[in-house]
Amino acid sequence: MQRVREQVEDFSGRHGIGGAGVAIAMLDTGVAMHPDLDGRILCFRDFVRQDSPDGGMYYDDNGHGTHVAGILCGSGLLSKGKYRGLAPEAGLVVGKVLDERGDGSTEIMLQGLDWVRDLRERYGIRILNISVGIGDLEDKQKERALERKLEQLWELGVLVVCAAGNKGPGDGTVSSVGGNSKVVTVGCHDGSFRAGAFWRCANYSGRGIPGAAVRKPDLVAPGTEIVSCCGSCCRYRGRWVNAYVAKSGTSMATPIVSGTAALAFQKYPFMTNEECKQKLLYTATDLGEPWNQQGWGMVNVKRMLE
Repeated sequence: MQRVREQVEDFSGRHGIGGAGVAIAMLDTGVAMHPDLDGRILCFRDFVRQDSPDGGMYYDDNGHGTHVAGILCGSGLLSKGKYRGLAPEAGLVVGKVLDERGDGSTEIMLQGLDWVRDLRERYGIRILNISVGIGDLEDKQKERALERKLEQLWELGVLVVCAAGNKGPGDGTVSSVGGNSKVVTVGCHDGSFRAGAFWRCANYSGRGIPGAAVRKPDLVAPGTEIVSCCGSCCRYRGRWVNAYVAKSGTSMATPIVSGTAALAFQKYPFMTNEECKQKLLYTATDLGEPWNQQGWGMVNVKRMLE
């Protein structure tokens, strides 16, 4: 995360901006009880088991969601700040919509979206982070239902940030939910990091269709070997072990953009989601890549907050 903050020119910590007062909703595999996330979880609901009331014991039996949460708002406590998230003072509303294998269903995702809508005012949710790549659905009615729910949240003022997915590099490989004009779709690019490596996330990040009416992705963020909170972190013989782990993909790039948005909403509390999207795009750093790969470019925290 220290490398990521340098890449996206993050100067927020030096200016006292950490996302305080901003709530981010996250639909993922859940979130573990990690010291870096203490005090950050506002509400939790398990839609997989369907047996947890809001505010109940939270958990993550896969680890993906915990990693995403750490990128969003981890305090970096166990790393002395090295692996601090983008918005360490923001709060999280977490819906578990994926099981221990990272699998889920459209029906569960729809329930999660309704839940976020219903809790929007109670917790002041400004952002929804979906680090879940959803491919083309055979049932087009379900796909359209997802689109309608996302559009509804957008119309209610929630900035919806979705992963472009990892099905690239072919044209038209952006996740189906990421193709919606009323979401911010995040692809992956690592700049000069690991230049030439075939396994860099830019080589499999979902890409849009050249010349399409809706240009996607909207922008990119780093996503290769991102070190963040590990879901299996535990106390062993008086010390914390397995505190952090490196993961790669557009799932990791997406919360970098969501975290940046949280910082902006703290600084500009009356900014709308549409204004935030425009600000994210217009302040991005052009990487000189084709539009259907980079969108407007690499997210730039410094420009965003200036």
